[in-house]
Amino acid sequence: MTSTLYYIICAVLSVTVLLGISMMSKVKTAVWGNIISAISVFTGIVVTLLYNQIISVGSIYAYMLIGIIIGSTFAVRVKMIQMPQLVALLNGVGGLASALVGILTLLGVGQLVSDFPVFSDVTAVLAIVVGVVTLVGSLVAAGKLHRLLSQRPVVWKNHSVVLNLSLVLLAVSVIYAAFVGNVFGASTDVTIILLISIVVSALFGFAFSIRVGGADMPITISLLNSLSGVAGAIAGMAIGDILLVSVGGIVGASGLFLTQIMCRSMNRNLMDILTGKTTIKKSSSPVEEIKEEVSEKQPENRGNLSDGEILKAAKSVIIVPGYGMALAQAQHWVRQLADKLAANGADVRYAIHPVAGRMPGHMNVLLAEADVPYEQLYEMDAINGDFKNTDAVIVIGANDVLNPAARDAVGTPIYGMPVLNVDEAKEIFICNFDLNPGYAGVENPLYTKKSGVHLMLGDAKDSLSKMIDWLNDCD
Repeated sequence: MTSTLYYIICAVLSVTVLLGISMMSKVKTAVWGNIISAISVFTGIVVTLLYNQIISVGSIYAYMLIGIIIGSTFAVRVKMIQMPQLVALLNGVGGLASALVGILTLLGVGQLVSDFPVFSDVTAVLAIVVGVVTLVGSLVAAGKLHRLLSQRPVVWKNHSVVLNLSLVLLAVSVIYAAFVGNVFGASTDVTIILLISIVVSALFGFAFSIRVGGADMPITISLLNSLSGVAGAIAGMAIGDILLVSVGGIVGASGLFLTQIMCRSMNRNLMDILTGKTTIKKSSSPVEEIKEEVSEKQPENRGNLSDGEILKAAKSVIIVPGYGMALAQAQHWVRQLADKLAANGADVRYAIHPVAGRMPGHMNVLLAEADVPYEQLYEMDAINGDFKNTDAVIVIGANDVLNPAARDAVGTPIYGMPVLNVDEAKEIFICNFDLNPGYAGVENPLYTKKSGVHLMLGDAKDSLSKMIDWLNDCD
């Protein structure tokens, strides 16, 4: 295969990957978009083997078979509830692959790049740095999501000093690779560079990710996904593979765009998250505290209607899922309730906050597992204006994403964060485990609203089952 033909094929495959990603943004074409992107990546592997004349190396197919077995096992055995952990783990695997490419390049294995030694060494070290940071950060994120590690931010003494010192040492290792061993002709000790790069990168990845709390995980996972793409692109530069550079750049850019969108949705600053500045601040405009102990609260001025009668009479219902639904694995009960409401003539829709859950699209994935029609899922901007005209809203395990305090509680972590306008609805059923504040630590004034709020505390599945029974009793 000539270089010209190879470059043309790489350009076409890059375009088809972008096309596939674009198709994933629409419900009707999402499946085909995924298939097109997967075929493009597979074709890229075959083309790379042909171009480098290693298509006949038998060991490659053995390794590919191992990968197929592992991937197929994950696809069959991993449950939807475990998808955030799997995504974090896959991000880490991508970082590991890039780091290994950087290590082999730095060691000169296979003479991957020989024409530009300075560029090769620098990009190899960068691939190691970004790859190891992605690997360790993703492992910590997966550990937090799987509850192997504390979901709360873990802050050490002089934590910021450790992060800043790590960055300085990483910069030194890159400069050492670029100048000491090449420009000045000194004999570069590859072992020293490798040790500094790997150990310090691992320390930085651990220190940065352990400081992130559970509610920031959607942003963190999106950022790590972006870093895995960046690491792949840098590794491609190190070995002169333009297809790897192109696809890695696409993944890195798309992940970064998503990260920025989610930061705006949570009123977060990306640099604050990177440096661990996500701790809760005291409010300068305190929210009214919930002092009374309440197990279940019934709204005032609702006449003689029972809860079931209110639900049965509702002709428009919006369901707001949150992380509590994921914890309770209540998505199938949500679907049953929605079907029952629809059978009673109600128009049922789902309001999805961009950062609900613990990874981008977490609620979408769980509801898809329960076969909820994707057309019923609405993004916040598309549905927020409809709450005031909605007969009933059912909240399942959500708090911060609908906390009205975000509009006026100046100084709190959620102040200025766009939230769902649940408080504007006529009747609100809140199926949360308890009255404790969400991750931001801000009391939710919705709990003390005197009319139209029904608090149903405890396990979400039990609360949803009770609501289904109410509707059955009204038949």
